[in-house]
Amino acid sequence: MFSKILGKKENSATQKQGASTELTQRISSMNLTEMRAYINNKIPDLEVSEEGLIEILKKLVYPDKKTSKRYIEIDDMQSKVKKGLDLIVSIAKHKKITVVAIELIQEYIQVSEDIIQKYDQEHKEIYASRLKDALGNAVNVVNARSNLKTKMDVLQ
Repeated sequence: MFSKILGKKENSATQKQGASTELTQRISSMNLTEMRAYINNKIPDLEVSEEGLIEILKKLVYPDKKTSKRYIEIDDMQSKVKKGLDLIVSIAKHKKITVVAIELIQEYIQVSEDIIQKYDQEHKEIYASRLKDALGNAVNVVNARSNLKTKMDVLQ
């Protein structure tokens, strides 16, 4: 009886699980342009979430299970590498960044250091420092958010 009044918790957990798998499937089929549109909240039926940012980063950081290749390789076209690096910087600057996303960005910088250095040298760019600066700003945002949450908890 109370479950009808208060709502069934099992169903809400199941719905969250289904939404998470749907988000994972949609992101796995996206290309870099669609991922950028998702981050900028330009996809009408899909809202940006912390889980979505993490899924995009996982796609960029970890190798594909079928092909065992990273999404961006060192011999890819320069436009794909540039879009990928811009995407990482955009995620780091996003207001919904989390600690898990920051850790994935750090891992991306370590794993893809060869790609970043090659692109910077060939195209006279400074993505290595841009990524580090964006990562530092993301850490500051998460720290500020946690300080605010702590203050709010004290007030309650």
